[in-house]
Amino acid sequence: MDSASPDVAVVKMYKAREEIYPREIQGRYATLRWFFVWVTQLIYYGLPWLSWNGRQAVLFDLGARKFYIFGIVLWPQDFIYLASLLIISAYSLFLFTAIFGRVWCGFACPQTVYTEIFMWIERKIEGNRSTRIRLDRQPASVAKFIRKFVKHLMWGALALWTGFTFVGYFTPISVLAYEVSSFNLGPWEYFWIAFYSFATYGNAGWMREQVCKYMCPYARFQSAMFDKDSLIITYDTGRGEPRGARHKDEPVAAKALGDCIDCSMCVQVCPTGIDIRKGLQYECIGCGACVDACNSVMDKIVSPRGLVRFWTDHARINRWSADQILRHMFRLRVLIYTGILLIIVSIFFGALFTRIPVKMDVIRDRGSMGREVEEGMIENVYRLQIMNTDESAHRYHISVSGIETIQLQGSGGFSLQATESKAVPVNVRLGPGQGVKGSNTMWFTLVDIDNPDVQLKEKAVFFVPR
Repeated sequence: MDSASPDVAVVKMYKAREEIYPREIQGRYATLRWFFVWVTQLIYYGLPWLSWNGRQAVLFDLGARKFYIFGIVLWPQDFIYLASLLIISAYSLFLFTAIFGRVWCGFACPQTVYTEIFMWIERKIEGNRSTRIRLDRQPASVAKFIRKFVKHLMWGALALWTGFTFVGYFTPISVLAYEVSSFNLGPWEYFWIAFYSFATYGNAGWMREQVCKYMCPYARFQSAMFDKDSLIITYDTGRGEPRGARHKDEPVAAKALGDCIDCSMCVQVCPTGIDIRKGLQYECIGCGACVDACNSVMDKIVSPRGLVRFWTDHARINRWSADQILRHMFRLRVLIYTGILLIIVSIFFGALFTRIPVKMDVIRDRGSMGREVEEGMIENVYRLQIMNTDESAHRYHISVSGIETIQLQGSGGFSLQATESKAVPVNVRLGPGQGVKGSNTMWFTLVDIDNPDVQLKEKAVFFVPR
């Protein structure tokens, strides 16, 4: 059939993107967003430059297989702590979402934070919303090219600094800075700086709301964490409808209109371009920009604030006061999330701060299952992999027990420097006629000479030839 026939319908698999030009707005939630921008970025960009005990305060040294977090040193064997942090983060997300909705997305998510910064740069270089719209509709010119070039240059510089800082969490940032200045970066450092810089530049500069609408999974499963008592941005339909323009001095009753004057300010300031008056949509990130915009309009037409506000479904239906909303906030679901989170956090910090600052793995020499030496004694050879997880040097002593007359050859004393790992070979002997043929259970005991309360006991097997 001819494609030009009126009977043929063209179905597009993907909706064409419409450029969004968010209007700048001032208000309570705009100030709160910028507060989180400053806090998160001061932490992100400043943390790698902090020193602790003569080294970088926060460093994930993959080459040495050590994670430094201020006074804590984590090894690969401490992966359980990192897993616990992820579990705590997940439960925290569930808890805060059940109470406050998408507060993370609207104020602290890296996508939101960097998009806010990139849009600020865009406004400073290209102008306000109407100026940017006119600029994009203008034909190509030298002036337009210069503005666009300067904007992208600033975006690229910020993205590169962001990528450099990211790699600075894995390579000591002072070393990384020297390598960058001397053009002596390794291939993986080049790759990750370029990759993270490109991701920042692309996501915050070009894709923006598309990341939230199409790429982020959180928007898709948020409904599973919401309920009728979760705070969401809500348009008060009963108060606002029917909409219509009116003069601020004209009584609302004269036209039988609601408080909404259909100015579309709530749409113009939305970073994802939605109309909140159509109800809650998965694209809404809960940033509160529409709340600030609507409140400013209500002030101008001398109407009460709160036509668009953070509200719950139950509060909207039942017209609850703030105190009633607060009382319903601590419901069973929230109490369960809070209880689980407190238990996990307590166990995590209890285990973290009471852990023994030394680790020992016992490896028996399988090339020599057990051999007879002088005076009929049986000898087994072991390798003890010992790690001092503390940031100060310590002296240790090893002893053996579990079988009568079992003894360690040598003094059993040695030292380890701060965060040092060492393989210590030891020979263990058993008197003639002791033990049973085959495998015998024994124990290695490691004692910190400087602090005898620190002891570690590991089970091992002593083999007596048949």
